Formats: sequence, structure tokens, C-alpha cells
Amino acid sequence: MSRFYYYLILINMAANIIASVPVILLNHHKDGAVSSMLISIVVGIILVIVYTRFFNSFPGMTLPELLKKTTVKWFYQPFVFFLAVIWFIAGLITLITFTFLLIRFLTPQMPIIQISLTIILSVIFGCLMKTERVLYTVELILLITIPLILYIFFKAYSSDNLQWDFVKEAALYVNQMPNFNAFSASFYLFLGSANLFLFNRFFTEKQNFGWKQIIIIAFISITTLFTTYFIPIGFNGFENINELIYPWIATSDSLRMEFFIIERVLFVFLLFYLGIAFLSILVHWHVSMEFLKFVFKLDNIKYKENIIGKFFPIPFFIGISLFCVRQLNEYELFRYTTYFYNVLVFIFPVMVVLFFFIKRRMKYAK
Repeated sequence: MSRFYYYLILINMAANIIASVPVILLNHHKDGAVSSMLISIVVGIILVIVYTRFFNSFPGMTLPELLKKTTVKWFYQPFVFFLAVIWFIAGLITLITFTFLLIRFLTPQMPIIQISLTIILSVIFGCLMKTERVLYTVELILLITIPLILYIFFKAYSSDNLQWDFVKEAALYVNQMPNFNAFSASFYLFLGSANLFLFNRFFTEKQNFGWKQIIIIAFISITTLFTTYFIPIGFNGFENINELIYPWIATSDSLRMEFFIIERVLFVFLLFYLGIAFLSILVHWHVSMEFLKFVFKLDNIKYKENIIGKFFPIPFFIGISLFCVRQLNEYELFRYTTYFYNVLVFIFPVMVVLFFFIKRRMKYAK
């Protein structure tokens, strides 16, 4: 498989390590978080395999193009618009989460609108780039940030403050019945493959996707989930871990780099993770904008041979984002995010039926 395919999966997993997913999982640390994660690994990997093999059957084609060839207009246009809304909300959740993180830990005196607007403007015009340029941007930032973040995780695993007894105590709750909220939060980490709905246009040749690639994805997902859930418990204890708003921030603040310019890992961790958040929003909103361009045929709106239609979604993206940043607090954000994840659990598996339908119709499509 192309390395860019792994980037799409990795970004979705990495961006949620310190966002809402660990908070939701740790809230259910005594009532089914571990068993929910195990089930999500099985279901999530099956979903990744099905999605990847489906789009591998149609190199270079996006989901809207396939829908246009195989379904009627009254179905595919509202459906693609619905997908655009989902991808916009996914990016919006990351945006609001990191805005709250910045104002709480790095820039407490700065107005929240100014922080969020800075992130939005740095992302939104990147979303208008061509898909291949978005992927090259993703690769460049990942090459800079991922090694340093992996080094921080290595520091966490090798730290004397990591108490494996707490981890073992948490693992003993594997016999609890799975919790739906915990399952949906874990399942969300696997939805990076859904970005193939649009980014499949980049993969114009059939990719090699066999057991080796599946094992790599399984290894990455298991490692990510284990790190997301068990490492904060190992540093902060098991009993009251659900009272932390940002468990990974408390964890990173327990680490020190004695021979680095900045000793507290927290500040380095936040800055590098801001890069991952930037990529996550960039990918989600790029997909959302491309879906909107397809639904409303924005590329056909021109002024003196210049396409101006692609700029039309920008005011809506900025306006809705700033409104939500002002209206929500952290607890409401986590609650609504939980609802969002729960809805996705029903939507994305059901799409497998749609894929089966498309595959049959494509045999007769021109």
C-alpha cells in the first residue's frame, strides 16, 4: 500500500489520543471500557479491510463519482451533502478541543475567538488545495512531528513514574460487559480509512492490500488504543482517573527531559500535537469542501475564468466554528462528541451494504 494510505489512518488515531476519546474511555473504566476496546479492534479492522478493498476495486474514483454512476440524483446529492456535514463536524470537534487546550495550558490570556480564528485561517485555505498537495502537506508535517511524539511516548513507557500495577488493575476489568459509549469512542479511531471516500482519487493504481498490510494496521491500532487508555492510568492511578478532564495532559506533565532546552514535556507535547490537530482538521475539512463542491457544482461558478465557487463554503465554516467555540464549554463538548461517535457507529457499518450495491451496479455502468 502507498504510504499516504497509512497517513490517513494514522492521523485519525493520533489526533484523538489526547482529545475526547480517552476522556470517554476513562469515564467507563469500571464498566466495560476494556472489553469495548477489544470488540472495537475486531470490528474496526474488519471495517478497514472492507473499505480498503472496496475502493481498491475502483482506483482513482471517489465515492461521489461512484454514487453518480450507480444511483439516482435524489439519493446521491443529499447523501453526499450529509457526508460533508459529518466530515465538517469531525474537524470542528478537533478544532474546539485544541482551542480549549491552548487557552487552558498555553495562552490563558488570549481571547478564545482569536485563538480559534488563528487555527481556522491557517487550516481553511489549505483545504482548498488539490488533494495531492494536501497529502504532501500531511507527509511533511508528519515527518517532523511523529518522531518527536514517539520519543515522548518512549519516555512515558520507560519512566519510573509509570506504575504497571495500576495498568494490571485496569486490565482486570476486562470481564465487565461492554459499554456502548466506550465502544463508539474506540471505534472512531478506525474511521481514518473512510477518508478514502475522497482521497481514493489519489490512488490511481490498484494497491497491494494483503495480510501484511492488515497486520501493520492491527499493530498500530492496538498500540494506539493501549497507549490512549492504559498509560494515563499507569501515571495517575485507577480509582479517580475519570475525574481528569485531560488525562493525557496530566500524564505528559509528569514527564521531564533533563537534557533538552525545555524541561517540561507538557509544552513540547502540546506544540507538536497542535501539528497533528492541524492535519486532522485539514484532512476532514478538505473532504467536506470537496463533497460540497460536488453537490453544489461549485467549480462551475466562475468570474472572468476564475473559479470563485470553491470559496463559498468558507464563511459558513468560519461562522459555525466561531459560534460553537463561543457557545460550548468542555463538558458540553465531550457530551455532544459522545453523541456524534454513537451515531457514526450506525452509519459507517451500514455503508457496507451501499458498497455491495455499488459494486453490483458498476458491472453494468458505462
